[in-house]
Amino acid sequence: MLTRKDMEKREYDFLAPYAMKSAETAGRQHKEKEHDYRTVYQRDKDRIIYSTAFRRLEYKTQVFVNHEGDYYRTRLTHTLEVAQIARTVARALCLNEELVEAIALAHDLGHTPFGHAGEDALSELMKLHGGFDHNTHGLRVVDVLEKRYPGFPGLNLTDEVRRGIIGHSTPFDEKRKDSSGVPGPYLLEIQVVNMSDEIAYDNHDLDDGLKSNLLEEEDLKGVPVWDEVVSSVDEAHPNIDADTRRSQIVRSLINSQVTDLLNTSMSHITDLKIKNASDLGDERKQIVNFSEDMLKKRVALKEVLMEKLYKNHRVIKMSNKASRFLIRLFETYSGDPEQLAPQYLARIKKGDDKHQVICDYMAGMTDRYALDQYKRLFEPYERV
Repeated sequence: MLTRKDMEKREYDFLAPYAMKSAETAGRQHKEKEHDYRTVYQRDKDRIIYSTAFRRLEYKTQVFVNHEGDYYRTRLTHTLEVAQIARTVARALCLNEELVEAIALAHDLGHTPFGHAGEDALSELMKLHGGFDHNTHGLRVVDVLEKRYPGFPGLNLTDEVRRGIIGHSTPFDEKRKDSSGVPGPYLLEIQVVNMSDEIAYDNHDLDDGLKSNLLEEEDLKGVPVWDEVVSSVDEAHPNIDADTRRSQIVRSLINSQVTDLLNTSMSHITDLKIKNASDLGDERKQIVNFSEDMLKKRVALKEVLMEKLYKNHRVIKMSNKASRFLIRLFETYSGDPEQLAPQYLARIKKGDDKHQVICDYMAGMTDRYALDQYKRLFEPYERV
């Protein structure tokens, strides 16, 4: 029978020297006895899966709202796809898979309903009240808002997972700090999740865009990474049906990018002579990254997605409609907090900032719940 101590020892035997080891965790905010048969990161992963915020990801969308169809990605399916890619990369680089999976599963917990339109709306509404950012809110979710344990608020996750949530970004985003204001090492495990999110996000939006006919194959012709993959798929499988062909193209796109990411990252690790996790420091140096050639190819792909999918008139209409829903809900609750759910109204009566409470409430809503609340408040014949 394997105990936690045995598992921790096995990490030293099998993981790379530069991997983050469970036994070397900086710990949790609130002291508690660790489990006899689970490592700290296993335990974090389990806590995230059982959280309310994780379950709600099923009905939070990215590009398409729920009523557009049940075959498009939601935040939950996207999260699982990120975790799958991130585990593959972590295993190949001999990093800590459990830490990577925990960060991947938690990386979108702070997202609002209606994707980026919801975040933009809340950011504007909260501009004079402390602001809103989905990563900062994700940390707030796991540190404060989840209520599952009698001895402390939140999930009491390890420092490394918390830094993975607040530090989740692409290589081009501004560096974030954790809630204490002290930056921690930019662990390779955090970088793996960031890059896996990039791969999953672009390629699965591409898949949904083609499936919805908002994107046409003609739009993608001339994009090098697309042309290369389409040519190889058509040559290998000349007579497959359209759905299978699309799936094989997206699968091959992901595989080519993961392969490039692995080879380039291993080369960076070797060239920089990284011996252990502490060598990384808190400088945001992107070690887990694509080659220059793949970065250029991905830029071309992203440009097509931006122009043909994210700026498509149907997507813009959906986004603008979602923003109007949220703005009107926020203004209504601000004008009369008595209409809030009882547990949120109770927080205001105890002295919590009204706008932050409303923001917490609305950021936690699913698309479906937000639409339902809108109808209850504004449709004259809807039951309240």
